[in-house]
Formats: sequence, C-alpha cells, structure tokens
Amino acid sequence: MTSTVAHGAGSAGPADDAEPMSARTYQVRTYGCQMNVHDSERMAGLLEAAGYRRAAEGTDADVVVFNTCAVRENADNKLYGNLSHLAPRKRTSPDMQIAVGGCLAQKDRDALLRKAPWVDVVFGTHNIGSLPALLDRARHNRVAQVEIAEALQQFPSSLPSARESAYAAWVSISVGCNNTCTFCIVPSLRGKEIDRSPADILAEVQSLVDTGVVEITLLGQNVNAYGVSFADPALPRNRGAFAELLRACGDIDGLERVRFTSPHPAEFTDDVIEAMAQTPNVCPALHMPLQSGSDRVLRAMRRSYRAERYLGIIERVRAAMPHAAITTDLIVGFPGETEQDFAATLDVVRQARFSAAFTFQYSKRPGTPAAELDGQLPKAVVQERYERLVELQEQISLEGNRAIVGQRVELLVATGEGRKDTLTARMSGRARDGRLVHFRAGDGPVRPGDIVTVEVTDAAPHHLIADGGILAHRRTRAGDAHADGQTVRGIGLGMPGIGRPVVPVAAEATSCGSAGGCGSADGAGSSAGDPQ
Repeated sequence: MTSTVAHGAGSAGPADDAEPMSARTYQVRTYGCQMNVHDSERMAGLLEAAGYRRAAEGTDADVVVFNTCAVRENADNKLYGNLSHLAPRKRTSPDMQIAVGGCLAQKDRDALLRKAPWVDVVFGTHNIGSLPALLDRARHNRVAQVEIAEALQQFPSSLPSARESAYAAWVSISVGCNNTCTFCIVPSLRGKEIDRSPADILAEVQSLVDTGVVEITLLGQNVNAYGVSFADPALPRNRGAFAELLRACGDIDGLERVRFTSPHPAEFTDDVIEAMAQTPNVCPALHMPLQSGSDRVLRAMRRSYRAERYLGIIERVRAAMPHAAITTDLIVGFPGETEQDFAATLDVVRQARFSAAFTFQYSKRPGTPAAELDGQLPKAVVQERYERLVELQEQISLEGNRAIVGQRVELLVATGEGRKDTLTARMSGRARDGRLVHFRAGDGPVRPGDIVTVEVTDAAPHHLIADGGILAHRRTRAGDAHADGQTVRGIGLGMPGIGRPVVPVAAEATSCGSAGGCGSADGAGSSAGDPQ
C-alpha cells in the first residue's frame, strides 16, 4: 500500500529552494527493542549515503526520524508527545522535516497524520530503504508521503548502516515471527518469519570483525525457529540451522563474543545448548522469556510450552554451562490471572533463580486477542503483584551477584552503561555472562572496546563493583577505532539495563523489546536504571 496525504502544516518548498542536501542534518530517535536499534542504524546509514550528516549533540536537526514501537501504550503516548513538542518548531522552520517509521507507523498509517498533520513522512517496517526518497519527495512536492509496504522489500541488513558502536554490533538473522501470542502485536506488523541465508549472515559478521568489532548479538523475534523459512527458495528447511550458525561464528578469528536474542522455549533444542557450551566465543548467557509460571495463563497467552518444560531447559543449560546467567521476561496481571496463577509464577522464579528479569505490568493493547479477553484485572491488583515479583527477583539477583564477589571477571569495556561513572570515577563493562560491572580504571588509558580483567569487590541486585583496580588490560582494534573518534552513543552490549524504578513506570524497552524477541505486554516494567 502506498498513499499520499496533503500536508496540513506545510513541508519545505521544492528542493531547488531549500538549502543544499549536503548541509542537511538528521537525528534518529529510537523506541523499543534491539531490532529497532538495528533498524535505526540502517536508517542512519541510508541518510548518510544520501548526503545527510548526523546532527551534533544539543543541536536542532533538519530531519528528525522517529523509529517507533507499538507493543505498549506508553510508547504511543511518548511519540505523540514528542511530535507535539516539535510542532512549534515546524511552524517557525518549515524546511525542517519529521519522519515516523517502525511498528507504530505500520499500525497507525494514515491515522498518524490525522493526529499529527505536521509530519512529513510515514513509512513502515518493510520499506526502510524508501526513507531518503520519501523525504526528498515530501520536500519537493510539499505534500506528506505515507508509504506502507505489506511485505518485506529487502532485508534491512542489506542496507547501508551507520553503526552506533565500534566494538559491538547487532546482526539480524531473520525478520518477522510465526508465533501467535495473544498479547503481542508484532507478527501483524513485521509479518511472517523470513530467514537470511547463513552465508549472508556470516559474511556480515566477518565484515564487522574486519573493522574491529569484537562482539555481535544475533537478532530474531524467535532465533530458535531460524532455518524454517529461508528467503532463498534454494535453501532447504533446516531445524538445526541456528546451532550450526552459532558453531560457524566460533570459526571466525577475532570474534570474541557471540550473544543472541531471543529464543522461544517451545522450540529450544538440545543442539543449541551443545553449540553454546562447545563454542568458546558464545557467551554463557541466555535470555529466554517465561512470561508466566502458570500453565493456565500460558495457555491463555498461546505460549506453546508449560512451566515444567521451561524449567527443564534451564536445568539442561546449567548442566552444560554451570555458570550461565539466565534472564527472562515476565508479565504480571494478564487477563484472568488469579492469585493462584501468580503464586505459580513466584514459584517458578524461585526455582529458576534468574540472574535478572524484565517484569512488565499487563494492560490492554488494541489489535491483540488478549485485549478482548474477560477478566481484565484492576490496576491496584496488578501493581501489588508487580511489586512482590520485583522484590523477590531483586533478592535472588542480589544473592547471585554476591556469590561472584572475590572472583575475577573479564570485561568488554563499554560507554553509556554507567550513568554515574563520571561522578564515581569509574568505567563500566560487561562480563561474558552479560553482568554489568563498574570498575576503577586507575591512571591507565583504558578505552571502550578494550578487554580488562578485574576482581569483583561488591555487589548490588543489578550490577557488580570492582574497585581493586585492573588486573589485566588488553588493547583491541575496537578500542583503537573508538579512540580515533568512532564514538558510541549510549548503545549497550546486547544486554539491556535492569533496575527497580523508584516509582514503577513503563520501561522504554519492550520484550519485543527487552531482548529483541517477542515477549512482554504493554504496561509498566522494570526500568533501565543503573542504581550504581
């Protein structure tokens, strides 16, 4: 579907009357999951290939692009609030352009312009590559452009990219999802699963490593299903393709860390566990959404596994990798959830001993089957259960982190991970299992992208402290690239932050969201805070 809508606020005049394209600056604002972060890097790459340049921090961009999320209502509200904030500037600077893409644009389409008629371009999840042309057309014709494709036009990974990090990168292995979870709108917006060929994925990984990247995160709405829906019809279905892909990543020299997100418990197989355990550069970390510990609620969610199967997977993972850090997504207050159902969730959390959990309060999301279910719970009930669950998980997380005090851990130094690093004279990095560690670097020239070894001296529920100084420091090509000016703009290492909000609020990350795969529902969730 492609449509053109008259622009209420007025776009810039013809391109000949506007400032030269080479002088125009852009900013991409991203809401939602790691897949959106990946897509935003492509949007930035497309714009730079078209002659735009990234706006300097603290300056007004000529083009503002919103890459949106449709999983939770607060993402809608935040988008329209930010669009309203830009309306006065649009009136005084008509040459400025606003584009809205991503899942919310795919869902709202023409309605978006009715709510915010000063927007210049609306594009969907399937036609990211059209962004520069749509901006140019809107500027020239002085008419807003709404272009929503119903099917994927090309893999976003094949588009130019302006990477956010010199040392860590997202690599999409598939788009879309074949599951039908009743709380999730993503499959209707991103379509059925389509898998990239292993050769394309490995070629991208190799090219990243050649530039100095040392860590990659393989992205998919359901990575375990990889291999069942290859875009290339010449490739046969291969249920073992994901395990084979992990092992192939292990053969790439210079690639030190491999992560992935998110697997689905129903399709999690032992060959993946074996590949994780036997491939040295695959990190001992697993983010696997549980959503609920109640079999009755899981059935209502249309999650095709039960608590016993989930716990069995965890048991086998820990048998193969005793020190693996396992994290999850949880939804509290799903329609019809009883106190007995919630108690079952608490029981599974106690048994699973998650390193961390991304916990969300359910609320209705139009367009999902769950929104029509009976038994929608009062907000006060959901809030009280949410607080009990967060309290339990924080206790478990703290106990797990305290057990690491006194141990040596290897960190990939990051930037943008520790909000208080400047105040505390620390730097931050991620351990191989994904735990966040704040450490004192001393006087040595440690750069983001370097590898350091430290000894853990203290622990909190959501981070570790290493104040004893650096025991070993290895410079990397990624650190060289960062030092040469390839700065990182607050993007982490494949693990979103976790923390208890002072007042529970809706987290920006969703679990289509928190870890890139289809996961959590709309509502309040654990924040991405850093209570360092």
